This record gives sequence, C-alpha cells and structure tokens, in this order.
Amino acid sequence: MKTLLLKSEPSVYSFDDLRRDGRTVWDGVANAQALIVLASAKVGDEVLFYHSNDGKCIVGTAKVAKRAYPDPKLDNPKRLVIDIRAGKPLTRPVTLAEIKAVPGLADLALVRQSRLSCMVVSEGHRELLRGLGVK
Repeated sequence: MKTLLLKSEPSVYSFDDLRRDGRTVWDGVANAQALIVLASAKVGDEVLFYHSNDGKCIVGTAKVAKRAYPDPKLDNPKRLVIDIRAGKPLTRPVTLAEIKAVPGLADLALVRQSRLSCMVVSEGHRELLRGLGVK
C-alpha cells in the first residue's frame, strides 16, 4: 500500500465536501506527472487530503476506492480519474509551514513541486508526517 497526497482548493471541493459525499471521483488532473501518480493508484492506497491556496494544510485522510480509469466526461483516454472515499479528519490541520520546518521533508514533492496536484508520499516522508500529527 502506498500513500498519495491529493490537493484541492477548499472553495472548489473541500475535505468536508468529501465527508458529506462519502465518495467522489477525483478529476480535473491534466499534468502528465500527476496523471502518472493517478495511474499508479491501487484500491486501498491511503490518501492525504491537502487544502491548497486557502489553508495550505493536510486536513484529513481518504482511501482509493477505484483504480484509475479514463474521465467519462472527457473524450481523452489519457485524462484519468480515480475514486476516493472519505477517511477521518486530522485532529488538527498540519500546515505547509510545519512541514517545511522539518528538514527530512525538504525533498517531499509538496515542498519541491508546489504546483503538482497529485503526488506519492514515500514511507520515510509518511513517518515524518505522522510525527506532525498526520495519523
């Protein structure tokens, strides 16, 4: 099982929206590197839900509920989506500033490639995030 970090602007789709819906299609991804991440997702993989722009923090967890498939709303088989189901909110959000303050997270894609919307979190990075309260 791997861990993914998925970013969403809370004004577009927030973690509270996911909790209300229970499950959603994660779409709107066009970046080639982010699409590779979605293509690698497997059912049961952990998701860290990150609020971008407004908030800049990890706010909750989710699970991949359905492997990548072509976006049914688009006529482009390369544009993939996955389904995710809601997990638990964090006890408190873990901010980007907190993450940047941990030297071992300096090479986390969230820090290095701030515009990337979907990324894999290594097990080592996942352990450091657990230390910040990302359970």
